[in-house]
Amino acid sequence: MSRTVRTRPEASGQALSEAYDTALLDLDGVVYAGGDAIAYAVESLATARAGGMRLAYVTNNALRTPDTVAGHLTELGIPTAAGEVITSAQAVARLISEQVPAGARVLVIGGEGLRVALRERGLEPVESADDDPAAVVQGFGGPDLPWGRFAEASYAVARGVPWFASNTDLTIPSGRGIAPGNGAAVQVVRIATGAEPQVAGKPLPPMHRETILRTGAERPLVVGDRLDTDIEGAFNGEVDSLLVLTGVTDGAQLLAAPPQHRPTYVDHDLRGMLTGQPEVGPAGDGFRCGGWTATARADRLELEGEGEALDGLRALCAAAWTAAGDGSCGLDGGKALARLGL
Repeated sequence: MSRTVRTRPEASGQALSEAYDTALLDLDGVVYAGGDAIAYAVESLATARAGGMRLAYVTNNALRTPDTVAGHLTELGIPTAAGEVITSAQAVARLISEQVPAGARVLVIGGEGLRVALRERGLEPVESADDDPAAVVQGFGGPDLPWGRFAEASYAVARGVPWFASNTDLTIPSGRGIAPGNGAAVQVVRIATGAEPQVAGKPLPPMHRETILRTGAERPLVVGDRLDTDIEGAFNGEVDSLLVLTGVTDGAQLLAAPPQHRPTYVDHDLRGMLTGQPEVGPAGDGFRCGGWTATARADRLELEGEGEALDGLRALCAAAWTAAGDGSCGLDGGKALARLGL
């Protein structure tokens, strides 16, 4: 399946916040970074909500509870109820509950978010491999998680206890830069045991199922900053997505995206929810968006014209993804991106 950045007929000239009933928003790199709100996030979300769009915050970070996340968002100026927050801890807790007896013990390697989610499913969190757990669950534990917790998980997994992970994001954005994520921690236990966990978080189906069950969204729009979690999760769930460039994804990564990592829409930040997305269409042997025309040549991507930089990126995406088909575009787009300041 090939996908190009586009404007759907029903959304042409119409704000995305009007064309979709629910925004399924990632948090880190989209709404905030390092605890501080990203520019334009507060105002954009308030306007979208005032226009009738429901907001749900969907995060692979299993450390904090929905209550804590909702409180943080409210402090940032985004009034949020705990029920509007969906975490990978909730998704993995449901996955575990479907495979172990009611009331079973679960060894927790992570933070309070995992413990709360397990109790919500009637499961008992425990701290030691010697507590006879029926499962091991691993989620992001923050920078203060002791190294010995990985050993505890390894002991239990090596004994044959089923192993689950909230998510396998290798990195997580912070106010100081990019830090190791839960996927890096999972790799530690993988190396020690040779085992593979069952994973619940984005981009896998358990997370999408959890989100739809909790929100009841009928026309959802996934909004995220990561191609391999947010956008691939939308692809797997067969729903539309908006990539914002406030997190970990840059222009070069976007141009090289394989089909499952290609968003429906691209914008600078959450203000993109409030606008109609411009048309991207064929122009000669290339693609045009706004004042830009992008063409895929034998060894590179070329860009002509002028106008908004983001329109140039959209045109480049269409040219690159069409040339790549069901693969990843290997054409050199460096000069074109540099011209756009991207």
